[in-house]
Amino acid sequence: MASKSRILIKLSGEYLAGNQKNGLHAETVQRIIKEIITLVNNNIEVGIVVGGGNFFRGITGLEEGIGRVDGDYMGMLATVMNAVALKNFFKKNGQKARVMSALRVEKLTEALYPVKAIEKMQQKEVIIFAGGTGNPFFTTDTAGVLRAIEIKADMMLKATRVDGVYSDDPEKNPKATQYDTLTYDEALQKGLKIMDGTAFALAKENGLQIVVFNLNRPNALVDIVLGEKKIGTRIK
Repeated sequence: MASKSRILIKLSGEYLAGNQKNGLHAETVQRIIKEIITLVNNNIEVGIVVGGGNFFRGITGLEEGIGRVDGDYMGMLATVMNAVALKNFFKKNGQKARVMSALRVEKLTEALYPVKAIEKMQQKEVIIFAGGTGNPFFTTDTAGVLRAIEIKADMMLKATRVDGVYSDDPEKNPKATQYDTLTYDEALQKGLKIMDGTAFALAKENGLQIVVFNLNRPNALVDIVLGEKKIGTRIK
């Protein structure tokens, strides 16, 4: 039995695109879905915060002449698109799931109530949180930390393209070393860019444990939550 019974997974929209530049890569999404269902079948309660960068990034819209506020709301709509897609993938695989969004899209999503989310997760439903924080100027990293705190998650798992947190960018510096564990203060002292400052400060203030890991690694989610393998970097 795993020591962690409720988790929040932060998925980027770019990851859902797989090796494509945008959209959804069905094979990639299906692999993630199966790993999450394995967790649910092992009595792990799962919430997901999903990004929307595979469809639209608000900050990129600035380059096209779109205002920051409207661009951020467009990005939130992109997260709703991903969340609805994930819900359908779950249901296709026999797993109950629902979308709760901070940005209301009434025909596709439900209002976001943390108490109701906890109740449904306890009934083995996967809750997919969309719409970011519901406000412009905040990233989905901040939304992930906020939702994790609201649902009283034991930890937040932040999926990335690399194996954890490194002393430098491992994609640019082959000599960068990976950290197995870090405290929040150590991460601040070393100037490590784990997530945006608002998200990091919120996580630190509320004592949220974060695991940064590479979702491309087969069975990474299952190994972290259910297994004994030391995968990724743990910040606490």
